[in-house]
Amino acid sequence: MNSTSRTHYTYVDTPIGALLVAGSAEGICEIHFAGALPRPDWTLDDGALAYAAAQLHAYFAGERQAFDLPLQPAGTEFQRAVWTRLCAIPFGETTTYSAIAHAIGRPDAVRAVGAANGANPIPVVVPCHRVIGKSGALTGFGGGMEVKRWLLDHEARVAGRLLF
Repeated sequence: MNSTSRTHYTYVDTPIGALLVAGSAEGICEIHFAGALPRPDWTLDDGALAYAAAQLHAYFAGERQAFDLPLQPAGTEFQRAVWTRLCAIPFGETTTYSAIAHAIGRPDAVRAVGAANGANPIPVVVPCHRVIGKSGALTGFGGGMEVKRWLLDHEARVAGRLLF
């Protein structure tokens, strides 16, 4: 990308709607679901984010199970620990908030893990959709429950599993 201080954005057409992808020279900083608008200080630049668009297209086509993108999410140390752990959830699988809390060494922080999961600024690439309730039920998701179910079903199909 051209400038380390400028945030660029593009829209990526996907089966779940047009995703707004934003990033700088350091990496992708935000992904928003269909209907989102860019911030006034962002610059439209499809070419600067072509690498991210290509990986998202491959994911939705079932040709990519992991992303290889530089990420620059803004968040607290705790949130970044949760988001890093989200990236370790295997494609086509799910886990619980409690399991993540244990994995990051904070077993009593289940609610805080849920809040960090909900604050994930880079959904799909940082797979917060793979986190479900302890009972196995689908829980809240910023893109809506239909989108969460679609993403989980998509990954299950590609991975050769049936989840729901």
